[in-house]
Formats: sequence, C-alpha cells, structure tokens
Amino acid sequence: MTDRPWPPGATTGIGSLPGTDPDEALRLVLGEVPDLPYLPELPNRGLGAEMVGRTGALLVDFPLEYQPHGWTITARAGRDARRASDILLRDLDTLTEQAGGREVIKVQICGPMTMGAMLEKPNLHKVLTDTGAFRDLAGSLAAGAAAHVEDLRRRLPGTRIVLQVDEPSLPVVLAGRVPTPSGYGTVRSLERSVAEPMLAAVLDAADEGHRIVHCCAADVPFDLIRRAGASAVSIDLSLMGKPQLDAIGELIDAGVALWVGVAPGTDTPLSVEQLRTPITSLWQRLGFDPALLPGSLIPTPNCGLAGASWAYARRLMLLLREVGQSLLG
Repeated sequence: MTDRPWPPGATTGIGSLPGTDPDEALRLVLGEVPDLPYLPELPNRGLGAEMVGRTGALLVDFPLEYQPHGWTITARAGRDARRASDILLRDLDTLTEQAGGREVIKVQICGPMTMGAMLEKPNLHKVLTDTGAFRDLAGSLAAGAAAHVEDLRRRLPGTRIVLQVDEPSLPVVLAGRVPTPSGYGTVRSLERSVAEPMLAAVLDAADEGHRIVHCCAADVPFDLIRRAGASAVSIDLSLMGKPQLDAIGELIDAGVALWVGVAPGTDTPLSVEQLRTPITSLWQRLGFDPALLPGSLIPTPNCGLAGASWAYARRLMLLLREVGQSLLG
C-alpha cells in the first residue's frame, strides 16, 4: 500500500465553499480540517472563480475567453480569463500567507475529459469533438497541472501537495452522452484507451500517493481511474448500489483509498450517526477487516458546498471530523 499523506481518521472537503472572502474561507478550512486541509474554491465570486474558468487559468498556451455560449478557445486570453488568473493568484497568495508549515495541502483542478466536454470552439462545437484540439487541451492541462504543483512546492516548502482532479463528466464522455450545441444529438463516445493516458498525464503532476480523482456520478469508471494512477477515488456514496460493490472492493484491495461523500452539499439536518452509518454499512458489505476501515475510507461531503450556508459548511466540517475520529474505534 502506498504511503498516504493523511492519517487514519482524517476527513476533508471536495473544494468549493460559500462566500466570497478567500481569507475567511481558508481560515475555516485550516482550523476545522487540520489533517487534510485544502485550498477553497469560491465560485460565488462570479465568472472565473468557477471550476472551468479556474482551471482555464492554469492552461499553457491554450487561451480562452468567455462568450455568451460559454468558455471558448480563442487566439488570446480575454478579459474574463485574465480575471480568472487574478482570482487564482490571490487565492495562492492567501494560501502562502496562512498555510506555511502545514504538513499537507490539497488543491483541486478540473480534469481533461470534463474540460473537453465544457469548453467550446468558436463554431460552438465542444472541444471534445475535435481530436486535435482535445489532445492539445489535454497536453496543456497536464503541463499546467505540473507547473501549478511546482509553484505550490516553492510557496510551501516541506508541505506535501495532494492533487485532486475533478472529473464529474468522465462517465458521460465515455458513454457518448455529452449533448451537442443543438441539444438534439450527443458527442461520440471517447475511447477508454484515449481517456486513460490523458487522465494519467494530469495525475502525474503529483507524487505517487497524492493523486485523487473526484467523480460524483453513479457510473464511476473505477478501473480506468485506478489504472491512470489515482491513489484515491472520491465518490458520492448515495449514488452507489450493489452493482458498484465489486468494483469498489477491487479498488480497495489494490490499495486505493476511497473518499466517501456522505453529506449533501446544501443545508440538511444531520448527526454524526447519520453520516457514520453509511460508511460502516458499506465496509461490512465489502467484507474487509474492520481495523482497515479508518485508513482506507475518508468521509467527505458528496460534492462542493458553494450552495450551502456558511453555518452549515462549518457545522458539517465539525460533524465529519467527529465521524472520522469515531472510525478509529
């Protein structure tokens, strides 16, 4: 089993939080998620702070601008792309000021398949439909991810950097279910033999054991993600059923950790027991040694918390931390 940069009983967040103040958000994370803190994303700040625009700021020689139909490839970066870069730089400066000396920090970027399904060409077609443009995007993202991780290492010497790659669209890309601009058709499916090395190239930006793939879908391609080099897979546990048990068991048997989303991303009355029960139930159904549970599974929210209240986000962090500690026995 690969040495993991987080201790048994740890918990973390997926990435986004409510609000618009990066200093306040980071203080909350560093205080309430000490074992695996992360750089918060605050999409409520507007265009450029959301997942696609934020990752677009990392792309190398792949300029974007925002058009009425969405983020679009262009000859030079537009005003909104420059705004995204400024937002990310401010967040990184905040992280440098507040997180010095921390053992580990997690950062999140959007993965190549999801970016390919979201970005458009000037003719309104998805980048995913153009083999050359899509390969250029994937290569640019891999280079940008590597530069991002190196920048973080310079900013936070001695801190282990965990890279989370968000791929919510991965299943629909593989299945050929991405809608065309007209809405009457779908983009052809992407071969797994193409998707796997593209994902692997982005994951390679981080050290072995520090590579996470988040996929909040029902049909997570666990085998592809594992072969691409992920050391953990982050899922929405509420979407998992009996058909996924074998794949999850094989994943854990291979030494890959499972981050289990057990809490909604919007305000919901919750208790420690309500969050803990689905985790222990899953482990019992898998049939693994109970002693291995706290080192193999990490409780998280189902997805980001940008749509939640600030009070709920804070309370959820506290509850999940209690859940993580309770798993230690």
